[in-house]
Amino acid sequence: MSQAVKLEPAPAVKMNVVQAVNAALDDAMAADTNVIVLGEDVADGQEGGVCGVTKGLSSKYGTSRVRSTPISEQAIMGAAIGAAIVGMRPVAEIMLMNFTTVAMDMIVNHAAKLRFMSGGQTHVPLVIRTLTGAGMGSGGQHSDYLEAWFAHTAGIKVVAPSNPADAYGLMLAAIADNDPVIFIEHLLSYWTPAEGPVRGQAIPLGKARIARAGTDVTLVSYSGTVLHAQAVADRLADHGISIELIDLRTVSPWDKPAVLASVAKTGRLVVAHEAVRSFGVGAEIAATVAEELHGKLKSAIRRVGAVNAPVPFSKPLETAFIPGEAAIEAAIRATLA
Repeated sequence: MSQAVKLEPAPAVKMNVVQAVNAALDDAMAADTNVIVLGEDVADGQEGGVCGVTKGLSSKYGTSRVRSTPISEQAIMGAAIGAAIVGMRPVAEIMLMNFTTVAMDMIVNHAAKLRFMSGGQTHVPLVIRTLTGAGMGSGGQHSDYLEAWFAHTAGIKVVAPSNPADAYGLMLAAIADNDPVIFIEHLLSYWTPAEGPVRGQAIPLGKARIARAGTDVTLVSYSGTVLHAQAVADRLADHGISIELIDLRTVSPWDKPAVLASVAKTGRLVVAHEAVRSFGVGAEIAATVAEELHGKLKSAIRRVGAVNAPVPFSKPLETAFIPGEAAIEAAIRATLA
């Protein structure tokens, strides 16, 4: 039986995303005995995962609640879905986002659809933690952003935090949600220290963060690309260009009212993400804004994303593949031309 523990908010301290996700899992497990963690190498006997995100949790809560699994993504998903159906709140780790492809049947045809196929009688309160991001020379089978696949799937929420405070708060909200959530962690921003969360405080899913207020151009991004976007916005401010930066935080459902309100004010929109540009999240946002604000835009909408290719292993090619600050700045200047 669940043993609810009220967690009083505590003051924020500096931490990185690894520490923030660990803290969120720790707090959620302390508050509810139905919260469990499973995945490859997640227990302390295997160093708490490939990046140590779950380090210390099995020692604190036992290997019955923090369980290392065989190397089988389908088995992890099948076990997690089954646990969720009978009342647990599993957090299943798929080590890298590319490996979700091995378990797509379980994720898309079972986790996402059971609520619909049961007429709303069966919920699947499951969080799927996964890691991705180019820039570490990991090649084409370890670095893809596949969020558009899951955003296209009814019944799944997709979360992609850009900083430690959001990672913590969104993880708490994801665990509390009664439907499956894909929780995407960005490799290159894992160990960057920043303002930490207020412990015990969840961040509602589907609500964007206005990272910087501005009047000239709306810049929408999420996950690690927000760091590039922030740097560009700061630099352009020195040249008299005012950028309103929106960090989506939740990719699906995305905060349409926040984006539309911003673009209605600025009249210009740039959407930037690390995933390939073709058929991406940026296309959905651009199409929606074009439909809703037709006749009110001052310039064509610009999308920034990776080229339609696998992530290269070659470092020079990988650097060229990643849509960084130069590409974002060029798109912003194009909307102002």
